[in-house]
Amino acid sequence: MKLEDEIKTSAFRSAFHKASLNLMFTGEWLMARIDSLLKPYDISSQQYNVLRILRGQQGQPINLFEIQERMLNRMSNATRLVEKLRQKGLVTRELCEENRRKVEISITDKGLQLLDKLDPLMQQLEENLFKDVSESDAENLSNTLDSIRA
Repeated sequence: MKLEDEIKTSAFRSAFHKASLNLMFTGEWLMARIDSLLKPYDISSQQYNVLRILRGQQGQPINLFEIQERMLNRMSNATRLVEKLRQKGLVTRELCEENRRKVEISITDKGLQLLDKLDPLMQQLEENLFKDVSESDAENLSNTLDSIRA
């Protein structure tokens, strides 16, 4: 559906204004779908992001600062997110042997199993979202978004 129909207006200052609003609207729209998919598994999109980051470590621990740097939403409270995941048994937190001020976080087998369940669901969501978009257009979209942030 066109942005104009979604937000019930056609008055935009410029193509850039419309693109900015469309990007914000679409981001919120996408996050709502992801949150809906994750809700039955009792994790938020930010918690899911932390689990993905930890899985990418391939068994190696990582500290909170590094997690925060890699997060999609860098305004998230990584400490709180990790603690909630720890309470669910999805991650572990351990003091670093060499530096007692440093806390190392790792994903547990239970966390990996949850991601194994979620991976096909997320892939299906992506396929549904992009069913009318060519791979070339998706690549162009990614490149355009990279240019905006450059």
